[in-house]
Amino acid sequence: MRNGVPPSGTDVLYLHDLRVDCIIGIWDWERQTRQTLVFDLDMAVDIRPAAAHDDIRHALDYKAVAKRVVGFVGASDFQLVETLAERVAALVLTEFGVSWLRLKVNKRGAIRGAGEVGVLIERAAEGATTPPARPA
Repeated sequence: MRNGVPPSGTDVLYLHDLRVDCIIGIWDWERQTRQTLVFDLDMAVDIRPAAAHDDIRHALDYKAVAKRVVGFVGASDFQLVETLAERVAALVLTEFGVSWLRLKVNKRGAIRGAGEVGVLIERAAEGATTPPARPA
C-alpha cells in the first residue's frame, strides 16, 4: 500500500480494534495476569467472487478470522509480542488463504507515557504473487 491506498487491483479486507485478553510478557507479574492486546489486520483478498455471487461462501469470512484469532491468542502465553505477531500472521495466511497481510499488535499501557506500543508486520503467503507496496 502506498499512503494507505492499495495498488490497483488489490482488495483489502480489514479487521481493526480486535481486543483479546491473554498472557503476554517477560516479567513475572505479566505471567500472572491477563492483559488486553489490540489487533488490526489488513488482509489482501480478491473480493470480486463474493461481490459477483453475493454469497459468503465466496468471501473471506472475517467473523471466522476474528473467532480464530481470539481463540488462538486467548489460549497463548508467549513472552514476546513479536512471537505472537508472527504466529498470528502465519495462522491467517495458511488457514484463510490470504495472500498478504499487515498485522498490528498493540500492547497498550506497556510503557508509561506512551499511548500505544507494539509491532506492525507485513507478511505474504509463500508463493504469493506481488504483495501491496510498502508505505512511502
